[in-house]
Amino acid sequence: MLNVLIIEDDEKLANLVKEYCARYNIEVTKALLPSAGLDLLKKETFDAVILDVMLPEMDGFEVCKTIRVSSEIPIIMLTARGDVMDRIVGLELGADDYLPKPFEPRELVARLNSIAKRKGTEDTPELNFDGLQINQAERVVMVNNKPIDLTTMEYQLLLFLAASPGKDFTRDDILNHLKGTETELFSRSVDILISRLRNKLKPATPIKTVYGSGYAFVAPAIKK
Repeated sequence: MLNVLIIEDDEKLANLVKEYCARYNIEVTKALLPSAGLDLLKKETFDAVILDVMLPEMDGFEVCKTIRVSSEIPIIMLTARGDVMDRIVGLELGADDYLPKPFEPRELVARLNSIAKRKGTEDTPELNFDGLQINQAERVVMVNNKPIDLTTMEYQLLLFLAASPGKDFTRDDILNHLKGTETELFSRSVDILISRLRNKLKPATPIKTVYGSGYAFVAPAIKK
């Protein structure tokens, strides 16, 4: 069973999400205020956070930044439909995914189940490259023997590229793997995720831009 926290000041919507997710064996705990949600995150263990952008006390962006200080828990942000900048800013701050309001509850369940599937498949051997190690069993990434913190989406992106060293991947290839959706906005999201991942992997530089195409993983493999 997935244990999910929703931080949403619209109690009617929060209750709807809670009731709908229960049908699919997903337990949802609701917090109507950011302070209450952040307090719950300190006391309890959750598999994901559903986070609204428009909140009292502080907006969802500030909540996302606060969560990211100490946790890489998957965050799905709820944004106003058509507000492109909300979605881009959310991704830049470390959100893993987003849904525009109004949304179909079944789509939210699908996104949450995708998180569960990813968690359940991280049990293959370690991948070793020059200056970079990826331990899939423990979901630990090391750069020059020092662990780095990655969000779920950043980790999945790195794993996808590293599984096929030297292969060129278009933005659509990456989108199809991470989300299965192709839009101009999502294409911009790939560039944001790549930029975030590169910054965290420094001084290692395993991801190369393939101009006119997309990206490729170029770190030399090391056999152990």
